Amino acid sequence: MEICILERSSCYGNDLKADVFRKFGTVREYEWVPKENLAETIGDAEVVLCNKSQMTEEVLAACKKLRYIGAMATGYNTIDVAACRKRGITVTNVPAYSTDAVAQLTFAFILQFATSLFTYVSSVQNGDWQRSPLFTYYPFPISEISGKTLGIFGMGTIGQKVASIGTAFGMKIIYHARTKKEVPYELVPLEELFARADYLSFHCPLNDSTRGIINAETLSLMKPTAFVINTARGGLAAEADLRAALDGGKIAGYAADVLSEEPQRADCPLIGAKNLFLTPHIAWAPRETRARLIGIAADNVAAYLAGNPQNVVS
Repeated sequence: MEICILERSSCYGNDLKADVFRKFGTVREYEWVPKENLAETIGDAEVVLCNKSQMTEEVLAACKKLRYIGAMATGYNTIDVAACRKRGITVTNVPAYSTDAVAQLTFAFILQFATSLFTYVSSVQNGDWQRSPLFTYYPFPISEISGKTLGIFGMGTIGQKVASIGTAFGMKIIYHARTKKEVPYELVPLEELFARADYLSFHCPLNDSTRGIINAETLSLMKPTAFVINTARGGLAAEADLRAALDGGKIAGYAADVLSEEPQRADCPLIGAKNLFLTPHIAWAPRETRARLIGIAADNVAAYLAGNPQNVVS
């Protein structure tokens, strides 16, 4: 059997190996494949492992032997699932592998907003402490997160992990989700979530109902002292509206690991915005997290070959 891995860096990185897949057949690895070359690159492969590659109807039609697509991620919006179903191609994903890592980065952002840590470190490196007449100085905002309200949009596995960490910090947790969850937190309407949150964190998929949910209207409901954190999907934010809210002081800050277009474009509306912290889609990237991803993806392939596929989305 021939296995084609389309995006090594986006699937597991250069410090981990694809050896676990070699027991299933011949493995071809690629660092990155332009979309116009996808069908040619896949060729006669029966199994494709990918992350952000656009597996469209056109690509599927050209790959006659393809029978299995393993998304090396939780999200699979880059795969035409309906077209796969029509062609009898099994699609799987890797759910819940990055829960701890995403929650960790979420709180790194929250703690940055609360402590101005990065700003203080930069200030000390610039020699400001050396010039201080006192043993301390604190010109940048510092606050406790204990007692603050943490709003969570989406109360799945990651949302629940973030809520548990927030609880440990003494935060009050409120959330909004399509259905009430069996959790000890307060379910609130969307408008109330935006209005009450001191920190508002997003942990939901990108779909027609969530696309652009962070927009001028919802941001206008927020306290001017509130912060927004997005480690889910860039498309949740209407970035021009967000830029206006930041520059206009409608909210106190925005931190995100994702953008609507990645990698960041030179004309990204957020470039130069006030009180903005961006990271380059790294929440999933701790080595332990990627090792877990490979392990589950390999288990998915093994289950498929045994005739009992798991984590099937199509």
